[in-house]
Amino acid sequence: MISVRNLHKRFGSQVVLNGVNLEIEPGKTTAVVGPSGVGKSVLLKLIMGIMSPDEGEVIIGGYNMTAARSERSKNEIRNALGVLFQSAALFDSLSIYDNIAFSLRERMGLSASKAHTRVLSMADALSLTPYLRNFPEQVSIGIRKRVGMARALISEPKVLLVDEPNTGLDPLDGQEVYDLINACKNQWGFTGLVISHELPEVFQVSDRVAMILNGEIIVEGSPAELSNSSDPAVQQFLNGRTDGPIKIQ
Repeated sequence: MISVRNLHKRFGSQVVLNGVNLEIEPGKTTAVVGPSGVGKSVLLKLIMGIMSPDEGEVIIGGYNMTAARSERSKNEIRNALGVLFQSAALFDSLSIYDNIAFSLRERMGLSASKAHTRVLSMADALSLTPYLRNFPEQVSIGIRKRVGMARALISEPKVLLVDEPNTGLDPLDGQEVYDLINACKNQWGFTGLVISHELPEVFQVSDRVAMILNGEIIVEGSPAELSNSSDPAVQQFLNGRTDGPIKIQ
């Protein structure tokens, strides 16, 4: 579904990605993990076409995002993508209802009646109906994450991109987000890409895991394979140790 091929990206003299290759299979969820500052979010932006690589390409559903030159061409490819941002990234001035409906109106141009029907259906599926008249500041962070998920899925994307799902959440709210991702995957059957620095918590929503360090994917496999990896960087990261090949910035 998504092919990342020989992706390079640098900022000045800083090499962020140095030949990253990654295959994300249809219907599967892949987690890209690693410490802060190793290029996970840059990789996500390259996949979304927000940034351009210095070398390499990103193929989404057979379409080359890297070769798309106009925003119109990129947006046509982005129609296959839904994004759950790190902080849900809701519009504070819009109600929960209008946040969910936003992409239907702005990107898809649905009529008010069709958008209304789809919003009510999605709100019901994600237990958001009681909150539709509220504004983001009036609901809990867990509900805001649900609204973010509703907005990401409302356009029926083939791929869901999730950026650091548990940043700023306590363990209970964090687990609720992982449960939400699994429940939505079971219901809608999307292909998933999750960017995270949380091991082993992210394993519960992942079919495959790839770890980035020093601009490269150093290990890739199933959650069980990473858990049992003998790679010292993987073990350091899994166990949260300060001593090892990963240097704390």
